Amino acid sequence: MKRASPRRSSTSRSGDRKTIDADIVRDRDAPEWTPEMFARAVARKGLKSVPKKALLSLRIDSDVIEWFRLQGAGYQSRMNALLRAYMEAHE
Repeated sequence: MKRASPRRSSTSRSGDRKTIDADIVRDRDAPEWTPEMFARAVARKGLKSVPKKALLSLRIDSDVIEWFRLQGAGYQSRMNALLRAYMEAHE
């Protein structure tokens, strides 16, 4: 006859949680996430797929490019997002 395993109390589960948290590997080279970094993170699960991008040589005014570059990393993606918004607004 097979014995039923004893039920664990809620206190033993909290101990398991502490063990799991202690076992998480932390990358010392990676910076700690700030709320701003977390807010900018993108989860794509359940969203429609992103269209493939094509390489294009495009002439843009230097002051426009400089303004976008001053906005920081990801400026090309932001330029793409603005062009996409314009396209979708005019469909």
